[in-house]
Amino acid sequence: MPLSNNVIGCINFIAVLLSVPVIGAGIWLATETDNSCVKLLQWPVIILGILILVVGLAGFIGGFWRIPWLLVTYLIAMLILIVLLSALVVFVFMVTSRGSGHIEPSRAYVEYRLDDFSGWLRRRVKSSFKWDRIRTCLSSTNICPELNQSYRMAQDFFNAHLSPIQSGCCKPPTQCGYTFVNPTYWISPIAMSADMDCLQWSNDQNQLCYNCDSCKAGLLANLKNEWRKADIVLLLTLIGLIIVYLIGCCAFRNAKTEDLFRKYKQGYT
Repeated sequence: MPLSNNVIGCINFIAVLLSVPVIGAGIWLATETDNSCVKLLQWPVIILGILILVVGLAGFIGGFWRIPWLLVTYLIAMLILIVLLSALVVFVFMVTSRGSGHIEPSRAYVEYRLDDFSGWLRRRVKSSFKWDRIRTCLSSTNICPELNQSYRMAQDFFNAHLSPIQSGCCKPPTQCGYTFVNPTYWISPIAMSADMDCLQWSNDQNQLCYNCDSCKAGLLANLKNEWRKADIVLLLTLIGLIIVYLIGCCAFRNAKTEDLFRKYKQGYT
C-alpha cells in the first residue's frame, strides 16, 4: 500500500476527531436553558459536526482501502463543509458583535437594551408569536426562583453579579425606581415611569418581567456570550480542518503520482 494512502487515512482520522468538538459545542448549547428555549444555533452546529464526522470516516476508509472515488468524494464534500463552517463562524461573529451591558449606579449587575443588539437577533424575539413560546419556556425554569434562595437582603442583591437573563427578566429595570422586597417581589413607585418595561413588571411569579424588552435583551446577551464561546471552538476546529484538508490534498496528489509512476514502471518492464 503506498505511503501517501496511509497518510490520507491517518489525517482523515484526525478529521473524524475534529468533528467531536463541533458536536460537543452543539450539545453544550442545547443543554443551556436560554438556547434550549430559543433553538437557533445548536442544531446547525450539531448537524455540521455529524457531517464532518461522516465525511472524515469516508476519507479514512478511502485512504486505507485505496478507494479513489471515495477519496474524491471526500475532498469535494470536505471542501463544501469547510466553506459552510467558515460561513457559520463569520455569521456568529457578525450577529454577536453588538450588545454590551449598561452599568447602573450602586449596582454590581448590568442591564441590557434591546436596540443594542444586531437586527437579526432582535427579529428572533420581537415577534409576539415567537416570544410567547420563548417566554413560556423561560418562566418554567428556575432562573428567577433560585434568586430568592440566594439573596435575602437588598444590598446583597444589588452587589450580585446576575446573569443577563436574571437581570432582564427577574426584576424591574433599575430606572423604574421599584423598592426591593425580595429578588422577584418589588414595591411599585408612586410616580410610575412612562417606560413600557416599568408598566410591564408584575409581582406574579409567572409574569415578572418576562414581557419586558429588558428580558428579551437579557436573553440575547446570554445567547451572545454562549455563542461567542461556541464560535471560538468552531474557529479552532475550522483551522484544524483546513490544515488537515491541505495535507490530504497533497497526499492525494502524491498517491496519484505514485500510481502513475508504478503503472509506467510496470509498462516499461
